[in-house]
Amino acid sequence: MLAILLLARHRARAGHPAPLRTALADVGIAVGTAPWVWMILTPAGGPAGVSVVPFSDLIDVVNAPWETVLVQVGGNLLVFAALGALLPVRTARLASTARVAAVAAAASVTVEALQYVLRLGRLSSIDDVIVNTSGAVLAALITRRWWASRVAAGTVPR
Repeated sequence: MLAILLLARHRARAGHPAPLRTALADVGIAVGTAPWVWMILTPAGGPAGVSVVPFSDLIDVVNAPWETVLVQVGGNLLVFAALGALLPVRTARLASTARVAAVAAAASVTVEALQYVLRLGRLSSIDDVIVNTSGAVLAALITRRWWASRVAAGTVPR
């Protein structure tokens, strides 16, 4: 809360047109995304490698016990949910599902590539990218009514 208030105060003094909304979105994105990414990038003792065939890993997960499905699919849906929900609230430039999907997919590909490059003992899978991106888009749709609108040119200080 303190970070949000201090950031909003700083932006208000600078003449930002929506200081509280953008401060809330920025802190929410960081707090809602960083722990998931941290968890994904911690070493594990599982199988390492790359899976580039879409939906092949999801088929294996769906045939697993429901607890595994809940953890695997539910967790992947939540990884970039805060990013997807708050990015279009933060800025009108990204207030579309296609743009949210592009940002979330890029972030997910980056995380999956880091898992592989850093040899963390985790499987880098295209299915994770698909589910992470879907979670971000679904979260964006939930916050649709609060998306930022275009600000008239010349009103935002640089």
